[in-house]
Amino acid sequence: MTASNCTWGDWMGSWKTNAADVDQEAERIDRQKASFGEETISRLKDLNVLILGCRGVGVETAKNLILSNVGGVLIVDEDPAKMADRGSNFYLTNQHVKDATPRAEACLEELKTLNPFCKVDICRSSPTTELLSSTNVLSSGRGLAAVVVTSLELHSKFNLKEWNQACRAHGIAFILAVNHGVSLSLFSDFGTSHEILDATGEPTQTLAVSNIEVLESKPKLLEIDGFSDEKPVVVVTVAQAEHGLDDGDIVTLDDMRGELESWNGRQVTVKRVAIASPNAAKLDTSGVAFKEALKLPTSSVLANFERQYEFYKEQHESSGNSDKKFPVRSITMFNRLALVLNEDDKPSAFGTYQAGGLLNQLRPPIQTSYQSFADTLERTPVPQMLRGEEWELGHGIENHLATQAVLDFYDTNQHWPRLHNDDDAKKMVELCETISEKRQSMDGACWSQKISWGFPSGESRDLDKKRLERFSRLFATELTGFCAFLGGAAAQEVLKKSGKFTPINQWIHHDEEALVVDECPSNTANLQQSRYAHQISIMGQDFQRRAAQQNVFLVGCGALGCEYLKGLALMGIGTGESGKVWVTDMDRIEVSNLSRQFLFRQTDVGHPKSVRGALAVQKWNPAMNIEALERKVGDDTEDFFDDAFWGKLDLCWNALDNVQARRYTDSKCLLYSKPLLESGTLGTKCNHEVILPYRTSTYNDGNENDDQENQIAMCTLRSFPYLPLHCIEFAKQSYFSDYFEFGPDQYETFRNDAASFFEQLESMDAGEQYRSLTMISSFLEMQKQSGGSKLDLALLIRVAFDRLIEDYRTSILNLCHSADVMEKSSGKKFWTGTKRRPRPVDWNDAENKAALMEYLYSSSGLYASVWQVECIRDRSAFEELVHSLNLQQPEWSPPSEAVSLNDDEEEAGSNDEASKVENLKGDLYKIDTSTLPPACPQEFEKDDDLNFHIDFLTCATNLRAWNYDIRSSPRHTVKVTAGRIIPALATTTAMVCGLVDIEFCKLVLQLQSKGRDVFLNSNINLAAGSGNFTTFCPDPPVPILTNLSTPKHFTSWDKITITISDDGAPKTVQQLVQYIDTTLFPGVVVDRIFDLKSSNNSASLYNAMDALKLDWEITTEEGAAPTVSQGVFVQWPQLRMAVQMLGRLPPQSNQRKVFEKQVDTVKKALDGTKDTFQKSFEGLVQDAHRQAYRPSDDDKDDVLYFDTIYAKRKYLILGVDCHVVDGNEKKDIHLPPIEFTFA
Repeated sequence: MTASNCTWGDWMGSWKTNAADVDQEAERIDRQKASFGEETISRLKDLNVLILGCRGVGVETAKNLILSNVGGVLIVDEDPAKMADRGSNFYLTNQHVKDATPRAEACLEELKTLNPFCKVDICRSSPTTELLSSTNVLSSGRGLAAVVVTSLELHSKFNLKEWNQACRAHGIAFILAVNHGVSLSLFSDFGTSHEILDATGEPTQTLAVSNIEVLESKPKLLEIDGFSDEKPVVVVTVAQAEHGLDDGDIVTLDDMRGELESWNGRQVTVKRVAIASPNAAKLDTSGVAFKEALKLPTSSVLANFERQYEFYKEQHESSGNSDKKFPVRSITMFNRLALVLNEDDKPSAFGTYQAGGLLNQLRPPIQTSYQSFADTLERTPVPQMLRGEEWELGHGIENHLATQAVLDFYDTNQHWPRLHNDDDAKKMVELCETISEKRQSMDGACWSQKISWGFPSGESRDLDKKRLERFSRLFATELTGFCAFLGGAAAQEVLKKSGKFTPINQWIHHDEEALVVDECPSNTANLQQSRYAHQISIMGQDFQRRAAQQNVFLVGCGALGCEYLKGLALMGIGTGESGKVWVTDMDRIEVSNLSRQFLFRQTDVGHPKSVRGALAVQKWNPAMNIEALERKVGDDTEDFFDDAFWGKLDLCWNALDNVQARRYTDSKCLLYSKPLLESGTLGTKCNHEVILPYRTSTYNDGNENDDQENQIAMCTLRSFPYLPLHCIEFAKQSYFSDYFEFGPDQYETFRNDAASFFEQLESMDAGEQYRSLTMISSFLEMQKQSGGSKLDLALLIRVAFDRLIEDYRTSILNLCHSADVMEKSSGKKFWTGTKRRPRPVDWNDAENKAALMEYLYSSSGLYASVWQVECIRDRSAFEELVHSLNLQQPEWSPPSEAVSLNDDEEEAGSNDEASKVENLKGDLYKIDTSTLPPACPQEFEKDDDLNFHIDFLTCATNLRAWNYDIRSSPRHTVKVTAGRIIPALATTTAMVCGLVDIEFCKLVLQLQSKGRDVFLNSNINLAAGSGNFTTFCPDPPVPILTNLSTPKHFTSWDKITITISDDGAPKTVQQLVQYIDTTLFPGVVVDRIFDLKSSNNSASLYNAMDALKLDWEITTEEGAAPTVSQGVFVQWPQLRMAVQMLGRLPPQSNQRKVFEKQVDTVKKALDGTKDTFQKSFEGLVQDAHRQAYRPSDDDKDDVLYFDTIYAKRKYLILGVDCHVVDGNEKKDIHLPPIEFTFA
């Protein structure tokens, strides 16, 4: 919807005055829409899904599909609930088990509460394949889109091969997701014809054209695939430094102007443009000079390269190498593309290019076909394993053969392999061997052959009988972690039926043999019914006992946290006498959380996440000892999360969404040597990391940060936008911030304490000062206009109108006027390339009236919030009030000062602003702040539709887009971009959390003693197919070089421990320095000792520079110049002039007193510094620390917090800066932290 064709009132949210008006469904899937896009979200509502089985995998898949807001979910499982099912199905209760309630029926009501906008039901009797031909599933008027099989045991009721063939015949996707013991398999079949509309989900590029040139014939140095030298070339230069496209990509031309307007909408293939450069030139393509050179016209770039080429070629030939090939390399110019035109297209047409133009990347649909379940079971020679190295070695052959063999086992014996049954295990091995032997002569079949680097060799090998026996012995069991993984992955496969993303190809298997550490019958036996029966059967009773006693700290209770709480409850963590789970989260539940944070319901909105999450899982497992906290975890809460708290933990489990918090918890795990489980998601992408003390790298060893954004030049945002993003960013950074955040905040600072305001002002640069002062002045002007009365809505509408005219009309006319003057004086066109000549809005223009009214409505509503004035939400009443004000558009006249047209990053007119600041200050000095009314600065909140924030930004964005003839942005796009919304999906979250649950089991089994190779990290993109299921063992700790001969290096886990009570341990700072440079590391010179945890980088317990001051002297003699050590002049450079003057002035001069006073002041300061240092140096380490780092007494809260921490903590974590002298070279030395215990 554009600014010019919107209907007044139909595209904003702030008119919604009660819950009935709010589109709850749209709010729920807000983050999901950021991942899928609006079109796919609509297609998902057409998907009806049949889920066969409702054990762990079944309920997980159903949960994720319902949260994903598909059209309908139909579940089949008539088997009665069993106690062991409660280990993986979170909706089953003891009562269900007692009453032998069918599993699907038992889960139905809970599943329905997940999403009232998704139809959920069960089949009351086992369906036949006739259901697949139904066109009215769940009374939706549509048939099934997908069938998900969640256990191989369902083959006894639904012949899997027959059902797969029936699905293929009806165009229904067939997904198999099964967990049996420590093995899992995922199979996907989208039939003989499937169209992928978007293979990866990555954003398509929109490239702004800055120039188009027509080369009559391709120069020899120019390298373009498929272009001969004599062929004309149309070269497009884009504004972005890198276009990110490949040869053969397709773009749609848009926003072409003048004679090229007819090309708009045309799809054109593009090719990369490269240029030949001599190797000898050693051109730095990453350097600034090269990048700046590429901004020149292509003809100029070619001329420069041709001169370079000829120069080096002549040198090559003159050096006697004329008979040898002239070595050149190909350098791609990433800001240029060549258009591949049709034969009847005339390249010369592009010679008329002046300005504008966009290249919109197009991803054409991909047609794919898939093989059947039966065919792939037989003819997949190297089945994929989740672990890449296992895939390359062919370990998937055992899993694949076992899958076929277990189906044959049932067909032959009419029962499935029994738990821990050796006879059945033996039969399974024999079946696998028989199948393998039969297939050996078949082309492309799966049989036991050697695999090298992922390729079959044709040479037979022995089957791994132990793995096959284990598959049989544990076939009847499942683990909650595997069920969560499969439930997320299978649900995501179903969603791909919409055409969004690439299905897997076609099998993925996984084994976790490490979980089976003890197959002793007395350990894995279940003597009584237990909800943990499957865990015990796999990992043993001792595992379950240790699990119950675990102390786990879960940080965060959002989407990740909900999944982890579920897993902890199902596994029985913290159910023992000394076990406990702590979960903390400061956030409250919002409607948008409900699409993936599955523990919460509509009635939970507004309540603390941690509290409601803990209540939910405690209902599932009342034995779980869990404490919900609403505390931040950081430097300012260490009085609560103290040494005693961290010391009793078995591990920390992160469920966080920001890097800063992750770094902090990682640092605590480093300090206390605790394992850390880390994970994160971004749409369909996810990763997890297992961090083991002394065995793996840590989170802080990486270089991840929250600031991943590309900065846009301010001149582009301010005066020359050319993309919708530019309009959104300027609306947020300038309009919203100035008028409703920064401006009111500065006004309040001035109103409450003018002296502090002016002091704060001095710390700003001229541009920021001018911005602050002008905003305050504009608010004071409002007070004048009110005539001393309270501000009312009518006045605020007039203020909004003035801003509208200034921002979207006057400033535009001023910019165009200045550009016209420049064009006239220079004779050069100004509006070229990406610079678009803007057009002003006109209040009297009926075409734009709706958009202008929207602006007044949202803007005045925000001003009303700032000044605490009641607004009018009724649209008709608001419009009536606007008409009554008779708002008139003022006549425009050329400005007295030209608008800055600079392209640099500096704020325009900053020099002029500096000269205006003093006048504005003078005006403010005269104001009696006691008479000013209070303002309420607006803190940007994206998820409240009633606060006008997103409404205003959408209006401001699209009016600016209209100014510059840029495509308008939908409200949701503005919300996602301005609100920095992170795309989030229930499927991705469930999948990665399942993997982490399994890693947690390994920690409970104490497998870290076997090394890091037993553990698994992941980096998975569910959107991009099988090749993006990447898992690997954790990296080893990162070695940090000391620059000493010994020790040569250390890791982040290492620290030097010094306990003051030990014999010979240092107690004073002086002794500590000597201990470091003589006992620990002889020859090292200590430069500084400081608190490694403190953010005060200037403080220290010891600084060698202060030690030097002990030798500094200032001696005075009556009538003579003082004697001053040279170091004093470094610290107090102003003293040099005083000493010089005292050496020149005669004793009787009255001027001597002035300089003698200066010398005396510095002498006292030096003596004080020496005395303070001497006391600290000779005093106890902890006293020196307290003196250096205790806050000023003025900061009472900080002092209280510091003293509280100090009273509890009897150690310091100290960093040491030091060096050695090697000959004439000073070399920095890096040492581990020192843990200094003083009690």
